[in-house]
Amino acid sequence: MVLAIIAVQIGLALPARAQEPADTNRSISDILPLFGKNHCEEIKNPADQLFCGDPSLNSVATKLNSAIQQRLNRIPNRRLAIEENAEWIRDRNSSCGIFGRQNVPTRDIKPVRDCLLKETEERIEILDDPNFDCLATNTAAGALICADPVLANAKMELNEHVLTLIAKLKEDEARDAFAEFERWSRERDRKCNLAGKENVPLQELSPSEGCLADYFTRKLAEVAAAKGDPKRVFGRHQVSPSPDADAVDLCVAQIHSTNSCDDFLSVSRVSQINREVAEQNATVVATVEMLVLSPFAACSPIASNCTGTCWDVKSGTPKSVPGSRDGFAVAHRLRIEKSFAFQKTDNGGWRCNSTALQPVEVGVAISGP
Repeated sequence: MVLAIIAVQIGLALPARAQEPADTNRSISDILPLFGKNHCEEIKNPADQLFCGDPSLNSVATKLNSAIQQRLNRIPNRRLAIEENAEWIRDRNSSCGIFGRQNVPTRDIKPVRDCLLKETEERIEILDDPNFDCLATNTAAGALICADPVLANAKMELNEHVLTLIAKLKEDEARDAFAEFERWSRERDRKCNLAGKENVPLQELSPSEGCLADYFTRKLAEVAAAKGDPKRVFGRHQVSPSPDADAVDLCVAQIHSTNSCDDFLSVSRVSQINREVAEQNATVVATVEMLVLSPFAACSPIASNCTGTCWDVKSGTPKSVPGSRDGFAVAHRLRIEKSFAFQKTDNGGWRCNSTALQPVEVGVAISGP
């Protein structure tokens, strides 16, 4: 499943086809030898169209897929790796002169193709670098961890133990366990005051180092106590100790799991805005940020069930446009604000009563370059 997502993103498989086939461009067909054979005229994304029709790009994409697979085999937070790959695709396209779905002028096809080839070959080389996972981090916590050998070793040790545990699970259980592991990281960043601080200088983040060290110590002890049983670590927590951002994060994960959203979206951040807590009930207003991993229509069951609304892609607002066939491309960012309802359980925890992301109070969609 993960590879299928990546294949769509980098042109290894035919990407999502245009809902209305584009007119065949004979000039492009003459330039790209595989254009007609692979029916590349049906592809809407211009970068994917070039990967589809050019033999060199087709070949290097296969090598890239292998390099990505090797990376996925060595890390447990695979969804974060796919998110980073989506960001790289967006930046690669922009640096090579591809912006959104604007067609590449015929005169520019060759230089754009050469740029894509160079960028992809360089990407393959750095994916093989054992330090790449640190070099590629785009979070404040990741930067701190990679700058401290003790923290970096603790993260590596935890990753190895988690991979060993998840390998014992069935496919669906393993997918949910990977998602839960990624939620650990978001919870860690909130508790260590590192969420949303990607642009803060490293020296100003040093007070959070002790919190990160405590996190690794606690999680390593939890994994060791499981004595090799993954079900003593993953899939146990259906209630939260408090109605807060952590509880909302778990609630969103449950909604996404029910609607099979992980094929299309990753949750990148959950932030609490406000909350009202009574003796038995609570309401938490939170912001949920998501990143598009695989294209989907802006007004579709995926959009409604996984983001809570249909969207007007052009304005970036949660609004259905009758008859629109617009869709979200890879690396689109979506942010919603929503009230989540919770009920106190007999054991003192809090269970999410929100079974869907609808209705969304506020929303914004932000495209990449």
